[in-house]
Amino acid sequence: MRPSARIPSILAGLVLAAGSTLIAAPAATAAAPTSIQDCQQYIVKHGKQVTEGVTQACYQGSIGNQTSCVSSLEAVGLSADISGGACRAAH
Repeated sequence: MRPSARIPSILAGLVLAAGSTLIAAPAATAAAPTSIQDCQQYIVKHGKQVTEGVTQACYQGSIGNQTSCVSSLEAVGLSADISGGACRAAH
């Protein structure tokens, strides 16, 4: 392949790769509210109430901050087992 033909081919490949990333990104953010609800449902299933602190902790779990999620849930009075399970449900 001639060098002059390679450059447009490489650029076209980069554009296609960037376009698929931009299209896939909104789908990833759409899952966050469901994962927060999954976390809250896990907590309710174990006989605990959902408070504002629980919702904030579940949000932390949904964005991947598992350590903050677990410690926040433990701070509002949930056991380590329930906190860990709820945060896994959020992620």
